[in-house]
Amino acid sequence: MQLTPKQFGVTNAMVTLTAMSFLVWVVYFHEGNGSASRGASLPLINAILNGTSAVLISVGLWAIKQRKRTLHMQLMLAAFTSSALFLVNYIYYHFSHGDTHFAGHGIVRPIYFSVLISHVLLSVVTFPMILTSLYLGLSDRLVLHRRLSKWTWAGWMYVSVTGVVVYFMLHVIVW
Repeated sequence: MQLTPKQFGVTNAMVTLTAMSFLVWVVYFHEGNGSASRGASLPLINAILNGTSAVLISVGLWAIKQRKRTLHMQLMLAAFTSSALFLVNYIYYHFSHGDTHFAGHGIVRPIYFSVLISHVLLSVVTFPMILTSLYLGLSDRLVLHRRLSKWTWAGWMYVSVTGVVVYFMLHVIVW
């Protein structure tokens, strides 16, 4: 069964609202047990999934510019899968572990929060755009798909790359 544009719009709005509301609850209101040993590798897995998404959408852009539509579709579906796995892993980590606090001081602190805030805000905007671009491509609405996907690609790339940057600033670099 294929969704009409109106049905997809309603579904996209409901999925986005539900996902974002749940994320806000998990990250800002739910207290994880804070166990450092359980799930210690999950932030690294998240960074790998974000990095994988960035690589896949980059190669996907190259593929469509080379007019390799099937390869483009496969790469973008793989990028979507990588991002979906990231989201599931991210939710699980924050649900079980709780929030990770930034340990840096001085000038690096406002830099970190600028990256984090822009990452979070753009991810909220990009999430429904990714779903819409995917829907438009899979439903063969290619003119609209191309028009939206230029913006979706930029937002998705920024969110994926800054996700890796946030990981390094939180878990790798010693401040």
